Amino acid sequence: MRCRSGSGGEDSLDRLRPGPAAVPRRKSTTSQSKTEPPLLRTGTRTIYTAGRPPWYDQHGAQSKEAFVIGLCGGSASGKTTVANNIIEALDVPWVVLLSMDSFYKVLCAEEQALAASNDYNFDHPASFDFELLVSTLQKLKQGKSVKIPVYDFTTHKRHKDWKTVYGASVIIFEGIMSFADKELLQLLDMKIFVDTDSDVRLVRRLRRDITERGRDIGGVIKQYNKFVKPAFDQYIEPTMRLADIVVPRGGGNMVAIDLIVQHVHSQLEEQTQPLPQTLSVLESSPQVRGLHTIIRDKETSRDEFIFYSKRLMRLLIEHALTFLPSQPCTIQTPQGQEYEGRSYRGKGITGVSVLRAGETMEPALRAVCKDVRIGKILIQTNLDSGEPELHYLRLPKDISEDHVILMDSTVSTGAAAMMAVRVLLDHEVQEEKIMLVSLLMAELGVHSVAYAFPQVKIITTAVDKGLDDLLHVTPGIGR
Repeated sequence: MRCRSGSGGEDSLDRLRPGPAAVPRRKSTTSQSKTEPPLLRTGTRTIYTAGRPPWYDQHGAQSKEAFVIGLCGGSASGKTTVANNIIEALDVPWVVLLSMDSFYKVLCAEEQALAASNDYNFDHPASFDFELLVSTLQKLKQGKSVKIPVYDFTTHKRHKDWKTVYGASVIIFEGIMSFADKELLQLLDMKIFVDTDSDVRLVRRLRRDITERGRDIGGVIKQYNKFVKPAFDQYIEPTMRLADIVVPRGGGNMVAIDLIVQHVHSQLEEQTQPLPQTLSVLESSPQVRGLHTIIRDKETSRDEFIFYSKRLMRLLIEHALTFLPSQPCTIQTPQGQEYEGRSYRGKGITGVSVLRAGETMEPALRAVCKDVRIGKILIQTNLDSGEPELHYLRLPKDISEDHVILMDSTVSTGAAAMMAVRVLLDHEVQEEKIMLVSLLMAELGVHSVAYAFPQVKIITTAVDKGLDDLLHVTPGIGR
């Protein structure tokens, strides 16, 4: 298979090699359906706790509903801590963390006055907007985006701007009245009750309401004795019998959390989807298999890696061109005979590379597609938000009428590829005229792109199973 040794080559091909990366350890942060950034960070991993990131645009129907975990327990019992521990242990990229606190009803002037004097009962089922809550959770479970109210505990009002949350594979819903509504209960696939000693809950509530919500100690104790404790005894504790799992001692009970995570993993595995029909993988012939062997071998030299990667890219581009529309045509040969052939049926072809590694595929496209136009998109991840951002864009004029070959050397989560597709759609390129072409893809990236954009053709030489903690495709390529 090693027909020759390539000397030289493009430096940008080295970007296909996932080398060591210095990623600073970040303090773990959480977000609920409130005002914090929708992220949970731990070590080198970033988990989106507002579901799919916003560039994950939904088209078509979701084949499997999300798995919904309901967390119930008294005020300050540690429900959010349990939720965050479950999210971290689950190791899935997209999770919705939905708090019941966002769904308090809008108070009238008289109720506002009672709330200001700590005389309004926020711990009664009638305080919550169950109709909006059930409707919201139903949409999230179906994979749809929703608007979540943002409640201000200082002013006891909803903010004018609501928060957008997107569907995900797992939804964790927590609140003191999570089990209080029959219709809501039917949406929960797993029900967990967090059981914490009443004295511990009181101390936590005092600390939280005084430091985070600007209350005075007298008002907190008054509200606890008048509303919180009676509500727990009457409405919350009796629902413990509805729980599938009871977690004593809250977030510190890692044994219980491990059991929960094992069950959720087993449920998610049952929902494993076959690769989408819009995917086309280059036939694994002995030649293709041999090329993969070389570029995946950590002992392969830089020159050989570049040379054989170029060979594989050429085969990939040739394969991609077979999916362009064609029409029958008749031509005359130099011998005066007619030949029944085929010709391209379309106005033009544009190649768009996702910088920088996508540029490495441009020579292969130019070699087989004469006078092809080339565009470029630079997308980089914001380390603070964890979201991709568009930094540079150069597209040919009238691209909306062309078939577009979108090139990215590797696709892991699919985030950059999905944003690039979104940019093309914003420039009025028709979705069915976009082909995403990549040397190597992870299964997660394939499913993400296919679900978000079901008419985009996905073309690659191989699909690998997993991702490592740095979101590199595994087994992967290069050193």
